[in-house]
Amino acid sequence: MPPHGCDGHSHDHEHAESDDTNPSLGTSLRPSIDFHNVVCLNESRPNSGRDVLKLHEDRLSSFPSLLSQEDPDEEPELLLIVPFVEAVTIRSVCVLSHAHRAPRSSSSSEVTTTTAPPRTLRVYANRPNLDFETVRDLDPDATIMLVPPSHQWDASHATGTIDYPLRPAGRFHNVSEIALYFGDNYGVDVDDDGHDTVQTEITYVGFKGKGTNVRRRAVEAVYETMGMKADHKQPGNEYFARQGL
Repeated sequence: MPPHGCDGHSHDHEHAESDDTNPSLGTSLRPSIDFHNVVCLNESRPNSGRDVLKLHEDRLSSFPSLLSQEDPDEEPELLLIVPFVEAVTIRSVCVLSHAHRAPRSSSSSEVTTTTAPPRTLRVYANRPNLDFETVRDLDPDATIMLVPPSHQWDASHATGTIDYPLRPAGRFHNVSEIALYFGDNYGVDVDDDGHDTVQTEITYVGFKGKGTNVRRRAVEAVYETMGMKADHKQPGNEYFARQGL
């Protein structure tokens, strides 16, 4: 059953002429993204995290999409790290997913979810050198419960997208880098050992706000190309020491 109302987010409807339909949310920040340095940990295909930062007019397209790696021994986590070429104020984030479903067998009418939309989004602003161990222990600047599949826009009948305001707003001023941590999803399939094997799938990520015309200073950071979670098992103590926490 769909949730009652749409508290906590606003609809950016398809009949709008641009992504400026809600002036309070600002305009698209896509022109301010430093695409060359976008990183996504645990993505199944290199640069797929970058690929879902689509043009506004392509936001309802199902492909390309971002998929977590298919690993039965790991959670379907994704950590998308997006730097900007200038300091920006981020007022909202939009996340869209089209879950894929397939028959269990050619002779069965039952279907199984083969991918699933993310459930929880934890947002971090200006937190360099994040990895999975760190974000699990670090309090986010914002936590957003994303709408369930029953409220996701179907690709063939889509009328718009959902903007999630980032609150408290004061934490998202003068942002040079934002990290989105998707720690779980709405998958329901379970294997014989009782482990959730459904991959997280995301088809669009967008930001709204305003630029400051203040060019950010270069930040040196090193990330693995594929970002396997197995390579990020070290505790985050060094991170906290660097930040003075």
